[in-house]
Amino acid sequence: MGKHFSHLTPTQRTQIDAFRRAGMKVVDIAKEVGVHYTTIYRELKRCTYEHLNSDYTTEIRYNPDGAQARYEANLRAKGPELKIGNDYELADYLIGKIRDEKYSPEAAIGEAEVMGWPFRVHICASTAYNYIRAEIFGDDLTVEMLPQHGKRRRKPERPEGSIPRKPAGKSIEKRPEIVDTRTTFGHWEMDCVESAKGCTTTLLVLTERLSRREITRRMEAKKAENVVAELDALEKRYGELFPLIFKSITVDNGSEFANCEGMERSSLREGEKRTKLYYCHPYSAYERGSNENQNKLVRRHAPKGSSFEDMTDERADYIEGWMNDYPRKMFNWHTPEEVFQAEIKALSGAL
Repeated sequence: MGKHFSHLTPTQRTQIDAFRRAGMKVVDIAKEVGVHYTTIYRELKRCTYEHLNSDYTTEIRYNPDGAQARYEANLRAKGPELKIGNDYELADYLIGKIRDEKYSPEAAIGEAEVMGWPFRVHICASTAYNYIRAEIFGDDLTVEMLPQHGKRRRKPERPEGSIPRKPAGKSIEKRPEIVDTRTTFGHWEMDCVESAKGCTTTLLVLTERLSRREITRRMEAKKAENVVAELDALEKRYGELFPLIFKSITVDNGSEFANCEGMERSSLREGEKRTKLYYCHPYSAYERGSNENQNKLVRRHAPKGSSFEDMTDERADYIEGWMNDYPRKMFNWHTPEEVFQAEIKALSGAL
């Protein structure tokens, strides 16, 4: 998820071969070689083959030179007018970002622009889309690997006969109007991303409205006490900065957010509040628009209907890191993490 990309060098490929023969795991090989682990997976997928030994047994071998030559020949075979030409570094970059790291073509191109465009050939996002649709990259990058943008679903109406739950705290109508402008730092939206039925594990997700910085926490159950415990942990992490970073949190009326007093009460300073809670109107998810949009990104890694039974804290941390390193058009393709850290630096300097 870093900002640097380079094509694998012959030396790196030699290292990959040696580490693979030694039985090292892919994640460990990636650390030794100095690349993202998805680069190793992609390289091995493209460059391994079944070898027949003299005793007629077979084994899987790694032959990067031969496989890379075939890959380049396939690209050339698409035609001399192909704009990407023989810029295999750019092709590998797009495959790695879109297929392996689940970027959209716009985000991949935007990040390359921020990097200073370290490739010979320059293309735009629409050209990248066209190449994918035309199957220029073959099975390495297909339309099916693109983030899905299905039809907009109508917001569900309130179930007939249902009675809205009374907000446990202040209505969003009481929230300062300046929060709506997204010009001030420290105002968050909070929600839960649920697992498939039958699994109680859930993800607590918080989105900072200005920077779109995301916090993703794994919880054993979607209960009020779990939410309070996670906020306690965050307060412990940020210490005296917590009230300045978390000036307000906006939630829906779910039962997991029913303990308004517990969420607002500081666990470090007795008798003091650490933040202010505001509650959306019933059946008004649009009032947490940042949360709703961010949840779509979460679902790229935790699809709707999938079980979170194997969800670990490490996996939740990975999703959080991926989202915060994901380039955003609204920030000229810089990342939420960069914007957030700039705000934290300004905050710390003002103390």
